[in-house]
Amino acid sequence: MSDPDVLVLRQTIHGLGPDELASAIRERLPDVEVARARTPAEERDLIRTARVAVGLTIDEELLAAAEELKLFACVFAGTGHLPRELLADHGVAVTNASGVHGPNIAEHVVGSMIAHARQFHRAYRQQSRREWRTYETTEVYGSTVAVVGLGAIGRAVVDRLASFDVDTVGVRYSPEKGGPTDEVYGFDEFHEAVTDVEYVVLACPLTETTRGLVDADALRTMRPDALLVNIARGPIVDTDALVTELRNNRIRGAALDVTDPEPLPEDHPLWGLSNATITPHNAGHTPEYYERVAEILADNVARLEAGDDLRNRVV
Repeated sequence: MSDPDVLVLRQTIHGLGPDELASAIRERLPDVEVARARTPAEERDLIRTARVAVGLTIDEELLAAAEELKLFACVFAGTGHLPRELLADHGVAVTNASGVHGPNIAEHVVGSMIAHARQFHRAYRQQSRREWRTYETTEVYGSTVAVVGLGAIGRAVVDRLASFDVDTVGVRYSPEKGGPTDEVYGFDEFHEAVTDVEYVVLACPLTETTRGLVDADALRTMRPDALLVNIARGPIVDTDALVTELRNNRIRGAALDVTDPEPLPEDHPLWGLSNATITPHNAGHTPEYYERVAEILADNVARLEAGDDLRNRVV
């Protein structure tokens, strides 16, 4: 194929290769020529006439070869790694994959909350010792949950929690806009937002504002029966302060899909804490990833043809 409309660049995400993405796009755009580049030379050749390129990133050399490119569809939600100014100078719009992680990360969050409430981690330890001994548990139902960050993932978490009849508190940069939660606070009111909740879910980006947001003061502000769930970024939490609070049982526990440092060293004290559960930045994994990316792309190809505003446009 020498003149594709859509070019899928070389990439692998969550163990899924570009062939899966190309197939998902073809299913949704049967009348569009979709090519999958297998080598750097093929990328340079095929991008000459492609109007849309899909991938993790695009460099200056590849962009210089693109004569007809109108849209670069990044398969990540974050686009800070892209040459955004260069793309803008070439008149290339950029979209991201915001929203594709909502269902699976929201499931991970709710699963973590249930696991700690029902003490599954304790059950696993007892099972490994073949020990039959009952223990106290609690419920997620009817609790109060603070969701820090009300983007696509935060909103998905709130949506999944609806069936648990919980009260929700949201934290966002512009609280005046409201949100899907019962109450909304700004980041300058973070302590007030988490002072009386059983669950604190971090779903915000890492910025100057959020770096170190959950420090010793914040942890001391939280209830002793509070669970911290972090599916955002490790540096949002002061790890040393968290270890101290967990060691002294000043909060109930922590469910960490991200850590600081990351990867977590083998000798790090977090590994040895019975009230901490750690997953290796795995909440984002889903076999539906490329299906959802393809849905966004198909929508944007139609919008591009119609001259309409693009979904998830960032440049």
